[in-house]
Amino acid sequence: MVTALNLAKPEDFERLAPLAAAFHAETDIEMDAETRRDALMPLLNGSPHGAVYLIGPGRAPIGYIVVCFGWSIEFAGMDGFVDEFFIRPGVRGRGIGSEVLRQLPKALAAAGMKALHLEVDRNNDHLQKLYSRQRFEPREKYMLMSRKL
Repeated sequence: MVTALNLAKPEDFERLAPLAAAFHAETDIEMDAETRRDALMPLLNGSPHGAVYLIGPGRAPIGYIVVCFGWSIEFAGMDGFVDEFFIRPGVRGRGIGSEVLRQLPKALAAAGMKALHLEVDRNNDHLQKLYSRQRFEPREKYMLMSRKL
């Protein structure tokens, strides 16, 4: 299986917004539509602080992942943080998330990124196992998980 990852642009906002709203509802993030738009549009417009990738067909994406960029002394260079990662419930369990977590880090590493981090609910064993299978590791005293690239 090869799941498409497409860098989202401003014209993708109307396809992205319902996915982000669904993620926010599922994770109890309270955000109105205007705030959501204000948070996403700079990334869609090419902000150097992060990027949004649509997962699946460009015209009908099945999910999205947001990576925010930073700099780490510990990892000696640019690092990233998976800020949001969502796949529609109806297509979960098919290996799409695993594939995204294999493809995207390779592309980010090729662009010079040294580490990719994410956070996971301490009580979500399913996601912790998914992330661990993709070589994200818990860090001492933190639930933040990192993968060296």
